[in-house]
Amino acid sequence: MFEPFRAFLPSEYQVKAATEGWEFRAAARLRRQVFCAEQGIFQQHDRDALDDVALPLVAVSLLGVAAGEVAGTVRIHEAEPGLWWGSRLAVAPEFRRAGALGAALIRLAVGSAHGRGAKRFLAHVQAQNVKMFQRLHWHTLEEMELHGRNHALMQADLAAYPAIRDPALGFRALARQAA
Repeated sequence: MFEPFRAFLPSEYQVKAATEGWEFRAAARLRRQVFCAEQGIFQQHDRDALDDVALPLVAVSLLGVAAGEVAGTVRIHEAEPGLWWGSRLAVAPEFRRAGALGAALIRLAVGSAHGRGAKRFLAHVQAQNVKMFQRLHWHTLEEMELHGRNHALMQADLAAYPAIRDPALGFRALARQAA
């Protein structure tokens, strides 16, 4: 994004499966920024074997009709028939003020898995995010420590998430307006 316009956050985002090379690269950079540099959970990178099979989803800021940058990301994968997992949910710090991007990515993640036959959708959620997931119709199955941080194993209520057949199309999400 052109630096002088950084203070002006977009009011609209396209939340979709990553389809372009720049979206995949930007999602990887964002994950590295959040999970390595900001949170210190991983050292050099956060990539693992799941990246070879996971579907990366992104929230792309829109500048008029043109794509701006990847503001958020999450990945989903099917661990076994009907069992889907979400992981590596990240929103860039400068876009967290926009609100609702994390929720929009969760909605696309669960809806996309639901559209692909999910019977269960699980995630390991950092403790500070549990309340947000609960508001989005998730419930805690177990509390645990992962990567030196408190997490909850949580399950989505699939009935609360309409099936999304084509995550590449995704949907538009509006930024929450400041009061």
